[in-house]
Amino acid sequence: MFKACAALTLALGASLAALPAAAQGTGPASNGAAEYRLGSGDVIRVNVYQNPDLTLETRVTEAGIVSYPLLGTIRLGSLSVTAAEKLIADGLKSGNFVKNPQVTIVVLQVRGNQASVLGLVNRPGRYPLEVADMRLTDLLAMAGGAAINGADLVVVTGIRNGQPFRAEVDLPTVFAPGGKNNDLLIFNGDAVWVERQPIVYIYGEVQRPGPMRLERGMTLMQSLATGGGLTLRGTEKGIRVHRKGADGKVQVITSPMMDEAMRDGDVVFVRESLF
Repeated sequence: MFKACAALTLALGASLAALPAAAQGTGPASNGAAEYRLGSGDVIRVNVYQNPDLTLETRVTEAGIVSYPLLGTIRLGSLSVTAAEKLIADGLKSGNFVKNPQVTIVVLQVRGNQASVLGLVNRPGRYPLEVADMRLTDLLAMAGGAAINGADLVVVTGIRNGQPFRAEVDLPTVFAPGGKNNDLLIFNGDAVWVERQPIVYIYGEVQRPGPMRLERGMTLMQSLATGGGLTLRGTEKGIRVHRKGADGKVQVITSPMMDEAMRDGDVVFVRESLF
């Protein structure tokens, strides 16, 4: 019996090596259908129809291995659920343990495939990738979406084809016509960072001084309007825009145009009229 199990384990290893790249999790499936792939730490339940003694609830090890009755140690990590079911069924059939096995695998807990959401979101943390075709918007929805002071620009980092990957996604473009391609696929180990929303600071003779959200394409006039406009003592001639340059030094724009485009970190000062 021991020799038969050992021989069967070697045969299973050989059959796994012969699987196509799609089945081993090294590339997309050739038919384009995405399916969840088992990862280290996942908790699964294996059922064999009309064979309750072969039911097993176990955790996939860090090496992607599980120990299954009659078959011994088998590698299920990175396999799709369908491929893992077939691997166990083939082993039971070739070993003459079950004549026509019907194997079902249920993923009870997703621990092996996760991605992180960080920055200005409502619920930062690590989230399981319960489906193989999870998109950026799906992951952000799980994290409660961007916080009130979160930016539209999102950074996604990870590994693609063995190489470091980084992409900046402008979220409004995802929902624009034809923007589906901007909704990136999320893979195991990815990290999503939501930046702080750009801010403009207004002080001096304005109705509501203080920091304010820099909206897309906001001009000086629009920023002043957001601040409630000038007070009775304020004057347009006394407006100064303090802006940090590429060298880190602050430049003062003494006669800005009202259609001047605002930048993140700009400080607008409205002086008091002398007359």
